[in-house]
Amino acid sequence: MTEMSDAEHGPCDAAVTLAFSVLGKRWNGMILSSLGAGATTFVGLRRAVTGISDAVLSDRLAELATAGLAERRVEPGPPVSVSYQLTDAGRQLLPVLDQLGAWARENLTPAH
Repeated sequence: MTEMSDAEHGPCDAAVTLAFSVLGKRWNGMILSSLGAGATTFVGLRRAVTGISDAVLSDRLAELATAGLAERRVEPGPPVSVSYQLTDAGRQLLPVLDQLGAWARENLTPAH
């Protein structure tokens, strides 16, 4: 691999920057990965994503919905039922998340 001088490096790709503005936030990748198993409730997500607070989970779900990656579904009751699931765009991320996980297992040492 040839080293490049600082002058030869261009700015980071705008699309990568945009992707990491959403995916780089703590918890978002884990939430998306958990939703990859199928629709679930808020409580189901809280159990799947160990260590996240209710307030942060709520905020992250709203951000993922705004980004078009997840959606909140309300089924009228009684009782009213609320679930979360990936959108088509969110499902398109699953192979990328799988590849990222495989890369991490091979190249990163877990923190203790």
